[in-house]
Amino acid sequence: MRKSSLRQVSVALALVTSLSLAATACGGTTKEDVAKEDASAAAGGKADPNAELKKGLTVGFLPKAVNNPYFTSADKGGEAALKELGSGYKEVGTSSATDTAGQVSYVNTLTQQQVDAMAVSAQDPGALCTALKQAMKNDIKVVTYDSDTKADCRNAFVSQASAEDLGRTEVQLLAEQIGYKGEIAILSAAQTATNQNTWIEFMKDELKDPKYKDMKLVKVAYGNDDAQQSFQQTQGLLQEYPDLKGIISPTTVGIKAAAQYLSGSKYKGKVKLTGLGTPNDMRKYVKNGTVEAFELWDPAKLGELAARTAVALVSGQITGKEGETFTAGDMGEYTIGKDGVISLGKPTVFDAKNIDQYNF
Repeated sequence: MRKSSLRQVSVALALVTSLSLAATACGGTTKEDVAKEDASAAAGGKADPNAELKKGLTVGFLPKAVNNPYFTSADKGGEAALKELGSGYKEVGTSSATDTAGQVSYVNTLTQQQVDAMAVSAQDPGALCTALKQAMKNDIKVVTYDSDTKADCRNAFVSQASAEDLGRTEVQLLAEQIGYKGEIAILSAAQTATNQNTWIEFMKDELKDPKYKDMKLVKVAYGNDDAQQSFQQTQGLLQEYPDLKGIISPTTVGIKAAAQYLSGSKYKGKVKLTGLGTPNDMRKYVKNGTVEAFELWDPAKLGELAARTAVALVSGQITGKEGETFTAGDMGEYTIGKDGVISLGKPTVFDAKNIDQYNF
């Protein structure tokens, strides 16, 4: 059914409800009145886990940057899932991970095109809110994935894994590699990236544990998810802190650029590097001894879950409230957590023993 038809039905139901209430006030309520009121309530947003998944939908994907291999993989996962579900996919976005104004413009474009849902990886936690809320007012379901906005600006957030798990395990990985001793730094993406900042806070909290008493975080640097900037930031960190023992880069662009710099420098094998990367990007650096181990989730699965969540929302199986459950195809059953967060699962650690088993 077309959106315009749905809105006409909604308006009609609202009018019927008003007439029913008026009749009740005059002293009469019929079975037909009650049935109409129930229909109106059902249209108001209650989840029906048994609702049939709708087909013929259009879901727009808006990644942080369209030229980022990580998001290319994620969005292809979303595209494949939508094709399986009998719905359409479209990708829009900027070529820069810091073009927030561009992201806002694309949200508005998707709203004007009347897509049924959109999956957005937010560059900034608050900048998209007004545009996303307008989309929701237009009966468009909003899912954020990879990087969230404020909870009231979307229906659900598909998280890569528990933010706490990601932050703490990256510290644990690096600590094992440097023997729990020495200066460390973090090479992040943009300073406003919500996911990066959340993980970093958990990293800092993990470092408060007494077992890390001989480790010191000396700096958080920002490469803005740009390969050249991240390369230069790595070089700058090592010049500023010649005794640096390790770097955590919780961004696929950053860890690859840092590995590229380290592999061609005197620091190869001496300064440890871990963080979040893709096996295809990091394979040669693991094999040449620049990197011992790093971690990530499967971005294609993240995109798939974002797509399936969007379709479940449009179909009425879920509304985004805590405790609701839905089945995401072969991925299994998921439960919505606090503030509408859906966690993909625990990250995978990649090293020389298993990296050739993966291709993304």
